[in-house]
Amino acid sequence: MTRFLAFVIGVLLSATPSNAKSPDLADAWNGAAIDWRDIKSGIYEASTTGKTAIMVFHAPWCSACKRYREVFKDSGVVEASKKFVMILIDADADKMSNGAFSPDGTYVPRTIFLNSQGDVLPNFVGRDPKYPHTIDVDNPDELRALMLKASAAAAPDGIGVERATKTSTGGRFD
Repeated sequence: MTRFLAFVIGVLLSATPSNAKSPDLADAWNGAAIDWRDIKSGIYEASTTGKTAIMVFHAPWCSACKRYREVFKDSGVVEASKKFVMILIDADADKMSNGAFSPDGTYVPRTIFLNSQGDVLPNFVGRDPKYPHTIDVDNPDELRALMLKASAAAAPDGIGVERATKTSTGGRFD
């Protein structure tokens, strides 16, 4: 946990709004419709705006990642992405980030929801108990549902993501 905290603090100290850039391969992940951020500008943006971040770890050689790219072309996923800070990370090119954000391993593809303080939200996970941060790579329904639940939990109605995730059942929302 200390390594993770040091990493997040380092990212925040080195990031400024002026250095926001589109990450490598963003175009392959529907960068025309989704405002992908690199890790530094994404964490900075989440921390300053209070938005939840969604980090997607991938590798260019990964066949499941290539299939998962298509999920981000779904109109519901595109629309929901506007409520989040979307961070795209090549796990091979950024080994430090890949290791720092690996609550259950460094497998790819891996989708992690983070609150604006940089904490992993453990209740926003996929159905696979062995690889919980793997979301269905062939169908947008699971990701879209998680995004809608996270968005609703973060809505300014007083509930917030922290409280909503603590009251979910079995680590997942029903």
